[in-house]
Amino acid sequence: MPLLDGTVAVVTGAARGIGRAIALGFAREGARLALIDLEEGAAAQTAREIRELGGEAESFGLDVGRRGDCDAVATAVAAKLGAVSVLVNNAGITRRTSITGDARTVSEDWDAILAVNLSGAFNVTHAFLPALRANRGRIVNIASIQSFVHLPVPTSIAYTASKHGVLGMTRALAAELGKEGVRVNAIGPGIIETNINADTRSKRPEAWAKLIEHTPLGRPGEPDDIVGPAVFLASDMSRFMTGSIVMVDGGYRTI
Repeated sequence: MPLLDGTVAVVTGAARGIGRAIALGFAREGARLALIDLEEGAAAQTAREIRELGGEAESFGLDVGRRGDCDAVATAVAAKLGAVSVLVNNAGITRRTSITGDARTVSEDWDAILAVNLSGAFNVTHAFLPALRANRGRIVNIASIQSFVHLPVPTSIAYTASKHGVLGMTRALAAELGKEGVRVNAIGPGIIETNINADTRSKRPEAWAKLIEHTPLGRPGEPDDIVGPAVFLASDMSRFMTGSIVMVDGGYRTI
């Protein structure tokens, strides 16, 4: 039997990259998907692909930084797909801005990154919390290797801070919701080739090469490398795990 058979799962940032890969992987394991993304058209394309493969998926446009809109989408998801039992908080952005740079730009980028990466994860979790509590659900937060270390790529203070926050929120939620059977875990991707780091790869190849050199497996990860851990944490295979982070970093933190 598929590991997520009959599950209704929400994936944010599902239009591309890690979110898209997780959505497709969940569909293969029998989940019915609500794909959420600011880019509604791209999310709709992923949903169509899942349906063409025999799965069930609906797409929803959402800026996760807008709390009221998250509540409205939660209502719409319940109407179309039923009660949610799995939530993957994947939506995230980054901007490379130095703290010593233009004051207005630094402040705007800080606010934007924290609004999506940290407050957005909170907003979506809070919106779907009644269903997750009722179904003894599972929350999977996409943290980062930067939940622990600051990579040798400068000007990522806001991103690093946001991902530290995601890990802290994961542990706090796990402690608070465990008695109700809600499990909350995180995944810490390492150097994964996605659109979020495309600028670094194209404009700073020497910095990218340095990151790969530090990775024992000697290659960058791919979005599909996150799918197995996500399925594991969303399924009963991890039924006695909560408050944990599964690192998928090619060994980066070992050296």
